[in-house]
Order: sequence, then C-alpha cells, then structure tokens
Amino acid sequence: MPDESTPSKSSSNRLLIKVTRESLPQVKDKYPFIYLERGRLEIDDSSVKWIDCEANVVRLPIATLNCLLLGPGTSITHEAVKVIAQSNCGVCWVGEDSLLFYASGQAPAADTRNMRTQLKLSADPKKSVEVARRMFARRFSEADLTGKSLQEMMGMEGYRVRALYEQNGQKYGVGWKGRSFTPGKFEMGDITNQVLTASNAALYGILSSAVHSMGYSPHIGFIHSGSPLPFVYDLADLYKEHLCIDLAFSLTLEMAGRYNKHTVSAAFRQRVIETDLLSKIGHDIETMLGVKNARSDRQ
Repeated sequence: MPDESTPSKSSSNRLLIKVTRESLPQVKDKYPFIYLERGRLEIDDSSVKWIDCEANVVRLPIATLNCLLLGPGTSITHEAVKVIAQSNCGVCWVGEDSLLFYASGQAPAADTRNMRTQLKLSADPKKSVEVARRMFARRFSEADLTGKSLQEMMGMEGYRVRALYEQNGQKYGVGWKGRSFTPGKFEMGDITNQVLTASNAALYGILSSAVHSMGYSPHIGFIHSGSPLPFVYDLADLYKEHLCIDLAFSLTLEMAGRYNKHTVSAAFRQRVIETDLLSKIGHDIETMLGVKNARSDRQ
C-alpha cells in the first residue's frame, strides 16, 4: 500500500494530510461546538461540507471545532466521519430543541496513558475518594472536607444545588417548583426546566468530546456511577452553576412562556466562550486527578 502521507495521482482529490499529535490543535484552541439538524455531512475535495434541507452548502472548519452536535434529520458519510476523527473533532448525537444527549463518537487516541491513570485512581478506594474530595472542594471552598465520606459529600452537594435553585429563583423573580425532567417528554417541563435540560445536554456534549480527545474515558467516574457517562457528569458539576443553572433562570422571563432553542443555544455558547471553558477543561481534569497531564502538553 502507498504511504498515506504522499498523495498518489489516483487519489489527488482526497484529503490525505497526515495528522500528527503535534499538528492537532489543543482543546483550548477550539470553538466550543456547532449544532446541526436536518441535513447531511459529506466530504467535498479537502473539506467537510454541510448540506441543509434547502440545499444550502456550508464548509465547516472541522480542525477548529471541539464538537459537532448532530440533531434530528442529520446524516453523515463514512468519509466525513473519518476526516472529522482525524481532525480530533468530536461528534455527538443529540435531540431536537432540548439538545438531549444520546451518544458520542470516540475519536482515536494516540495512547492509553491517561486512561490507565484514570483507571488506577478509580480502582483504589482511597485515591478515588481523594479525587472526589478535590471535585467537591471546588464547590465548597470554605468547608473542611477532611475525612468526609463520599456519601456525606454527596449529601452536602444535594443541599447546595437545591439552595442554588431557590436563590436563582429569587434573584430572577422566577417561580420554582423543583427539577423535573421525563425522557421523551421534554415539552412537559416548564421553561426553566427545559433550559436546564438543554444546557446540561450541550455541556455533556462538549465535555464528552474533550474527554475523548484527551485520551480519558467518560465511563470511569469518581462521584457518579451506574450512569452512561459518570466522568462527564463529575466534570459537568464543576461548571453547571453558571453555565446551566444561572442561565436557565435568567432566560425564563425573557422567553415569556415559549421555549426557543436558538436563543438557548446562542446564550449557552456565549457563556462557554466568556468563561473560556475549553481552556479550563484540560487543566481542571489534571488538577482533579492530581496528575501531570503530559498528553495535553504535547498536543
């Protein structure tokens, strides 16, 4: 077989740029995500193109994107998946309006070093609780968590989140009857709950893509367990207060009783950019696990 880094005459129209770890942009250098629905992703010459339901064509700068969120009515070719994976751009499948998170495509990692570290920490009961304690300490900066069990810290977190809902309800003048979400019945929730569900799912998509791209596993958690993406949920709790909870209450009155997915997506994306989330993820994972993330330094 010919060397894929050298284009042959018969394959001159195909994308054959050899991608190395050094040439990949870091997560922090990328744009958070693009949400697409009702269209098709294909390869045209050397780029990925999006063809919407009205036959409009948009070329996507895949190498500069952290994640593609594919909503209902989307399809993607085999060649497009290959090129997107080579560019270290994540692909997540989500639901309409709410951006309900369904699944993510795992991009190939250069090695399993980070995942092995994650596994070792998770398998050691003492070290696993230490990681969880560092995660909780981010939310309880003034509390002494020394000696606290995982169950005790989870109880503290539950109380904190309920208090956050009440505080934001008072801050924005929004009535709050409690967190409510039924899978497949998104429209049954009130506006605040709908925005919470949508922004949570978008955050899970971004984090899933980032975790995969850095060679960690979203399935090995330290606080959450028995769920599809424990590590992603662990990390999401570090950022939800501003990106999801405050956002949901702040948008409730603005939308005047009618949920608008474009308003929610734009507002969430703006907060992700303003908080520089993608620059924080790699450092936060490194800090929470208590390790030096050599992979991110070399990418």
